[in-house]
Amino acid sequence: MRNHEPRASSSCAACKLLKRRCSPSCIFAPYFRSDEPKKFAKVHKVFGASNVSKILNEVPEEQRDETVNSLAYEAEARLRDPVYGCIGAIALLQRRMVELQVDLAIARARLARYSAGSPPILNDHGSIMIPTLAELPACGHVPSQEFRFV
Repeated sequence: MRNHEPRASSSCAACKLLKRRCSPSCIFAPYFRSDEPKKFAKVHKVFGASNVSKILNEVPEEQRDETVNSLAYEAEARLRDPVYGCIGAIALLQRRMVELQVDLAIARARLARYSAGSPPILNDHGSIMIPTLAELPACGHVPSQEFRFV
C-alpha cells in the first residue's frame, strides 16, 4: 500500500500540471491526487481546468467524486474517439447487442425445430439453411434501425 503524503506538503495533480501553489481549499485536491497525474491531464485537455472547477463548484459535495469519475471516463473516451466519445462506444455496444439478439433468435428457432422432431432444412449444397428474420419467432425487442446520432 502506498504512503500518502500529508496534504500540506504535496500539491494535487491539477496544481502540479497547472504549475501553481496548491492551497488547502483547492477544489481539485480531493479528486485529483498527486499520484494520478494522467487523470487530471486528460480531463484538463478535454474540458479545461476552469470548466472542471465550475462543474465541481456547482455539484453538491457528496456527488463530486462520481462527477470526477464521469469526467475522467468521458475525457478518456473523447481522446480515443474525438468525434463520438462515449456515444461511439454506446453505439458499438448497441449494434453488438442487436447482432446477439438475432443470433439468439436463430438458435431458439433451430432448437424449436429440432425439439419438434422436424429435420433441419438443407439448401442445394446440403448445408443447413439459416432461417430468415421473418421466419424467426419473436425474441423480444430487436430494433429495426441502427442507432443514429442526432
